[in-house]
Amino acid sequence: MRFVLRLVGTWLLGLALVLLVIDGTKSLAASDIVMTSLSQIWLFVHPQSLGDVDQFMAANGAGPVWDLVRGTLLDWPAFAILGGLGILSAFAGRRPANRLQNLDRF
Repeated sequence: MRFVLRLVGTWLLGLALVLLVIDGTKSLAASDIVMTSLSQIWLFVHPQSLGDVDQFMAANGAGPVWDLVRGTLLDWPAFAILGGLGILSAFAGRRPANRLQNLDRF
Protein backbone atom coordinates (compact mmCIF):
# COMPACT_ATOMS: atom_id res chain seq x y z
CA MET A 1 0.00 0.00 0.00
CA ARG A 2 2.87 2.37 0.76
CA PHE A 3 4.26 1.77 -2.70
CA VAL A 4 0.95 2.69 -4.32
CA LEU A 5 0.68 5.88 -2.27
CA ARG A 6 4.23 6.90 -3.16
CA LEU A 7 3.62 6.10 -6.82
CA VAL A 8 0.42 8.12 -6.94
CA GLY A 9 2.15 10.94 -5.10
CA THR A 10 5.01 10.94 -7.58
CA TRP A 11 2.64 11.01 -10.55
CA LEU A 12 0.58 13.82 -9.04
CA LEU A 13 3.71 15.85 -8.30
CA GLY A 14 4.93 15.27 -11.85
CA LEU A 15 1.60 16.37 -13.28
CA ALA A 16 1.62 19.44 -11.04
CA LEU A 17 5.08 20.32 -12.32
CA VAL A 18 3.94 19.98 -15.94
CA LEU A 19 0.92 22.20 -15.24
CA LEU A 20 3.16 24.75 -13.53
CA VAL A 21 5.44 24.87 -16.58
CA ILE A 22 2.43 25.29 -18.88
CA ASP A 23 1.08 28.13 -16.74
CA GLY A 24 4.52 29.71 -16.63
CA THR A 25 4.80 29.56 -20.41
CA LYS A 26 1.36 31.10 -20.82
CA SER A 27 2.28 33.81 -18.32
CA LEU A 28 5.44 34.68 -20.24
CA ALA A 29 3.54 34.83 -23.50
CA ALA A 30 0.78 37.02 -22.04
CA SER A 31 3.13 39.21 -19.94
CA ASP A 32 0.74 38.63 -17.06
CA ILE A 33 0.18 35.91 -14.47
CA VAL A 34 -1.95 33.12 -15.92
CA MET A 35 -3.11 30.20 -13.79
CA THR A 36 -5.28 27.38 -15.08
CA SER A 37 -7.94 26.37 -12.59
CA LEU A 38 -8.80 22.79 -11.77
CA SER A 39 -12.27 23.24 -13.28
CA GLN A 40 -10.72 24.33 -16.60
CA ILE A 41 -8.57 21.20 -16.64
CA TRP A 42 -11.58 19.05 -15.75
CA LEU A 43 -13.68 20.60 -18.50
CA PHE A 44 -10.84 20.12 -20.99
CA VAL A 45 -10.33 16.45 -20.11
CA HIS A 46 -13.97 15.33 -19.81
CA PRO A 47 -16.64 18.06 -19.78
CA GLN A 48 -19.64 15.75 -19.41
CA SER A 49 -18.40 14.23 -16.15
CA LEU A 50 -18.57 17.57 -14.30
CA GLY A 51 -22.29 17.77 -15.05
CA ASP A 52 -22.69 14.13 -14.04
CA VAL A 53 -21.00 14.81 -10.69
CA ASP A 54 -23.29 17.83 -10.20
CA GLN A 55 -26.36 15.67 -10.77
CA PHE A 56 -25.04 12.86 -8.55
CA MET A 57 -24.30 15.20 -5.65
CA ALA A 58 -27.69 16.91 -5.95
CA ALA A 59 -29.50 13.56 -6.06
CA ASN A 60 -27.71 12.27 -2.95
CA GLY A 61 -28.32 15.34 -0.82
CA ALA A 62 -24.79 16.73 -0.96
CA GLY A 63 -25.69 19.59 -3.27
CA PRO A 64 -24.88 22.50 -0.92
CA VAL A 65 -21.56 20.96 0.10
CA TRP A 66 -20.67 20.27 -3.52
CA ASP A 67 -21.57 23.86 -4.47
CA LEU A 68 -19.16 25.10 -1.82
CA VAL A 69 -16.41 22.74 -3.00
CA ARG A 70 -17.04 23.57 -6.63
CA GLY A 71 -17.08 27.29 -5.93
CA THR A 72 -13.80 27.31 -4.05
CA LEU A 73 -11.63 24.26 -4.64
CA LEU A 74 -12.22 23.96 -8.37
CA ASP A 75 -11.33 27.62 -8.91
CA TRP A 76 -7.86 27.22 -7.37
CA PRO A 77 -4.84 26.64 -9.64
CA ALA A 78 -4.62 23.05 -10.82
CA PHE A 79 -0.90 22.77 -10.11
CA ALA A 80 -1.46 23.75 -6.47
CA ILE A 81 -4.28 21.26 -5.89
CA LEU A 82 -2.51 18.35 -7.59
CA GLY A 83 0.82 19.23 -6.00
CA GLY A 84 -0.76 19.35 -2.55
CA LEU A 85 -2.47 16.00 -3.09
CA GLY A 86 0.81 14.56 -4.38
CA ILE A 87 2.71 15.74 -1.31
CA LEU A 88 0.04 14.33 1.02
CA SER A 89 0.01 11.01 -0.82
CA ALA A 90 3.80 10.71 -0.82
CA PHE A 91 3.91 11.68 2.86
CA ALA A 92 1.26 9.06 3.71
CA GLY A 93 3.28 6.39 1.87
CA ARG A 94 6.58 7.07 3.60
CA ARG A 95 8.28 4.53 5.81
CA PRO A 96 7.70 4.90 9.52
CA ALA A 97 10.68 6.37 11.31
CA ASN A 98 12.74 4.11 13.53
CA ARG A 99 12.46 5.92 16.85
CA LEU A 100 15.26 4.02 18.55
CA GLN A 101 17.71 4.94 15.84
CA ASN A 102 16.76 8.62 16.13
CA LEU A 103 17.37 8.56 19.90
CA ASP A 104 20.99 7.49 19.41
CA ARG A 105 21.83 10.87 17.87
CA PHE A 106 21.30 12.71 21.12
